[in-house]
Amino acid sequence: MGKTFHRPEALADTITHYCPGCTHGVAHRLVAEVIDELGIRGRTVGIAPVGCAVLMYNYFTFDFQEAAHGRGPAMATGVKRVRPDLIVFTYQGDGDLASIGMGEIVHAANRGEKFTTIFINNAVYGMTGGQMAPTTMPGQRTTTSPLGREPSVVGMPIRMAELLASLATPGYITRQTLISPKYINRAKKAIKKAFTYQMENRCYSFVELVSTCPTNWGMTPVDALSWVEEKMLPYYNLGDFKTPEDD
Repeated sequence: MGKTFHRPEALADTITHYCPGCTHGVAHRLVAEVIDELGIRGRTVGIAPVGCAVLMYNYFTFDFQEAAHGRGPAMATGVKRVRPDLIVFTYQGDGDLASIGMGEIVHAANRGEKFTTIFINNAVYGMTGGQMAPTTMPGQRTTTSPLGREPSVVGMPIRMAELLASLATPGYITRQTLISPKYINRAKKAIKKAFTYQMENRCYSFVELVSTCPTNWGMTPVDALSWVEEKMLPYYNLGDFKTPEDD
């Protein structure tokens, strides 16, 4: 009997270090499947972040660089400008991208750099202990907001997809989620579209993935999926916010 499901060639045979219920693994697999399907593994370079995915280069079978905290877009810009024939992507969490790396990502998108960003939005700083992030929801308790995020003090959560979509520069900006099979299928299509735009040298592309962090949320994996649907998705609306055809 033949196999109907197998590990992508772009994905290494490595035991995961991610917590139970974490959707980083789902995102990794989608990236690997898309790279295999597009036949670009031999010319792809990933830029690893500082955060829970800091070791993500262990999970893939193509070249990676490690960026300083928040500086993935700067490194990707350098790689892509020196070698425009390569397919380059950054993989960043909400602290890495929307806090210390906010200036980097906004200016890279505004310049129209021809690389791709996979943005994991799980509403919290993961690796460093569950502190409040720029994406933390109002009232959400974290180690640095034990009474819940108070918007009158720290502002509302930042919607990165909408922020980048407001730039005049052409781009592909989308937000998807990983909480169920139907959404995962949509997320894969978005990732594939993002890499295809890069292969066509069309534009900068940004795929936000609303994700879970059961450990730092203090929830079971199942409860975390429900929390995303009930609390995050009404605020972080899904869909395409900008395509190069719009401009």
